Amino acid sequence: MLESTDCVKPANLDDLSTLQLAQALIERLTISPNDWHKLKSNRKARSSEQAAAAIVFLLKDSPDEALSRLQQATAWLDRSISAPPCPSHGSVELTK
Repeated sequence: MLESTDCVKPANLDDLSTLQLAQALIERLTISPNDWHKLKSNRKARSSEQAAAAIVFLLKDSPDEALSRLQQATAWLDRSISAPPCPSHGSVELTK
């Protein structure tokens, strides 16, 4: 069953533009701050988030940004990138 988002509650999907549908998808797939630790290394979640963002940028006539997001999605899938450290923990310098 299709669940509606808070900002879009259509009676029919045909009532929404393609951009609105893509934005609803990115809203659904974006990792929330509460889920960051749990999903930051989840390759499916991270690549899905980036691929959905690419669609939004493509629909907004930003092909360079769309390509960048698609490359990020691919990098998550082919394991050429990994999760950065949590932004709230800062960086730790090691001393000798």
